[in-house]
Amino acid sequence: MRHIDPALPNYPTIIHALADAVAQTPDHIASICSGRSLSFAELGRAVTGLRQRIRAQVPADSRVMIMLSNSLEMEVAVFAAMAAQTQVIPANPFLTERELVSVLNAAEPALVIYDLKLADKLLPLLRNAGIDLTLPVNLQDGGTLNKWLETETAGFPDDLMPAPDKPGLMFLSGGTTGTPKCVNHLHRGLITSVRLHVHTWPLNFTRERFLTVAPMYHIWGLGYSVFVPVYAKSTLVIIPKYNPEAVLQSLHEYKTTVFAGGPAPIYMGLLDHPLIKQADFSQLKYSLSGGAPCPEDLHVQWEQITGCILYEGWGMSEGAPLCLNPAGFKRKLGSVGIPVPETEIRAVHIDTRALLATGEVGEIQVRGPHLTTGYRNNPEETAALYSDGWLNTGDMGYIDEEGFLFLVDRKKDMAIVGGYNVYPREIDEVLFNHPKIVEAAALGAPDKRLGEVIVAFVVLKQGATMTEEEFFSYCNEKLVKYKRPVAVTFLESLPRTGANKINKRALKENYHRTG
Repeated sequence: MRHIDPALPNYPTIIHALADAVAQTPDHIASICSGRSLSFAELGRAVTGLRQRIRAQVPADSRVMIMLSNSLEMEVAVFAAMAAQTQVIPANPFLTERELVSVLNAAEPALVIYDLKLADKLLPLLRNAGIDLTLPVNLQDGGTLNKWLETETAGFPDDLMPAPDKPGLMFLSGGTTGTPKCVNHLHRGLITSVRLHVHTWPLNFTRERFLTVAPMYHIWGLGYSVFVPVYAKSTLVIIPKYNPEAVLQSLHEYKTTVFAGGPAPIYMGLLDHPLIKQADFSQLKYSLSGGAPCPEDLHVQWEQITGCILYEGWGMSEGAPLCLNPAGFKRKLGSVGIPVPETEIRAVHIDTRALLATGEVGEIQVRGPHLTTGYRNNPEETAALYSDGWLNTGDMGYIDEEGFLFLVDRKKDMAIVGGYNVYPREIDEVLFNHPKIVEAAALGAPDKRLGEVIVAFVVLKQGATMTEEEFFSYCNEKLVKYKRPVAVTFLESLPRTGANKINKRALKENYHRTG
C-alpha cells in the first residue's frame, strides 16, 4: 500500500492549516469572488469575527447549518463554524420547502446561518422545527462580511482550536429523494482527505491559482475546492454560479493553474462556447473531473484545445478521494484511476459478497483513513454501509490487472433486461460519442415482457437535427440488442442535481408519469 508523502504538512485539522496560512502569508490573496477579495490576514479576521458570533449563540459540539451560495461569505462561514468547535452542515440554499423540512428534521441544527433572501421561505420552517437561533447574511452588498472583518486580529488560540477526533462536517446525501442521510466526518479524516489530494496532484505552495464552480455544499466543492487552496496557501477564485462565459473569462484573466471543474457537463459546456478559442490556458496544469463519466472524445478535445490533461477521479459524500488518475503517472481513458495512498478497493459479488477476480464486475468496496464514521441517528443505514470494515459504495465496476478502476454504474441504477444485467452508464458513453449529441442519459423502465427495457433522453448540439430513425440506427450499430434503447426523448436540456450531475431520478419520475 502506498503512503502519503511525509514531506507534506500534517496539520491536526484544516483550521490549523488556515491559522498557519494567516501567520505565514498574511498579505497573500486567499480568495476572490465577484470583484471582491480577501487576503489571508483578512480571511483570518473574518473567520475570527464570525466565530465569536457563533460561540455567543451556541456551545462547542453544536451543529451549525450553513445555507449560502458560493461566495466569500460561504467560505468564511464554514471555517468560522469549524473554528468555533461546532460541526458544520453545508446545505443547498436552493432546496424546496418540502426538501428543507426533511433536512432540518434529519440534521437538527442548533444554529442556521442563511442568505437573507431566504428569510420568507426559511424562517417559518425553522420555527416549526423548533430552531430559534439564526445568523442572517446579506450577500448583496458585502455589509455582513464587513462586520465580521471589524475584528482587529485573527485569533486562533490553541485552547479554542477543534480537536482532530471531533466531528467537523456533516454532508447531506439524498435530500431530494426522501429522508436525507447525514454523513458524519471527523476533522482528522477531512485533513487526511486534503493531503491525499495534494499527494496525488502536487502543488506549488503559495503559487497556485485555483478556480472553482462546484457548489460549496458538496464534498468536492468544499473538500477540494476550498480546503486544498488554503492548505496550499494559494489563491482561490470563486464563481458564484456556473456560466461557461464567466468560467472561461476567469480561467483567462486569473491565469488559472488548477481548474476544479467537476462533472463532464461542465467541460462540455465550455467546449461548446465560442470564447474557448480565445482563452489563454498556458498556465493551466490541472483540469479535474468527477461525478459523471467523461467520454473519451471529451478527454481528447479538452487536451487538444487547452493543452491540459483532464484528470478524472472518484469519491462520494461518504469519503473522497477514493481513486484518482495521478499526475505524471500512466493514465487510462475511461478509468477513474487507482486508489489514493492508504486506501484499498476491491470488487465483490452483488449478492454473495464473494471477492471477485480481476476484470469481473461487482460492487466496489473501499476502506481508508478518511471515510465517514456513519450516518447521524441512523444505525440501520450505518450498519448496512460497512461490511467487515469495508465501505459498500453502491458503485458497480471492475479493477484491471494494473489496479485501475473502471466504474460501470450505480448498483441501484442497474437494469435487468430479459435476465441480462445492463448498466445505463455504458449506454451513456456510447451516446456521448455520437457527433450530434452533447448530452445523454439512459435508464431502465418497466416492461411487462422483459421486466425492464432501456429508454434514452438526448440533448443535441446547437444547430444539429436527428430523427428517431437515425438515433436507433446508430444504437443498432454500437450496442447489442438487449442494451439498445427502445424509446428516445429529445430535450433542450437534462435536469440536474445541486452538484450539477444529471438527475436520472427526475427523468425516471417524469417518464413514469408520461410514458
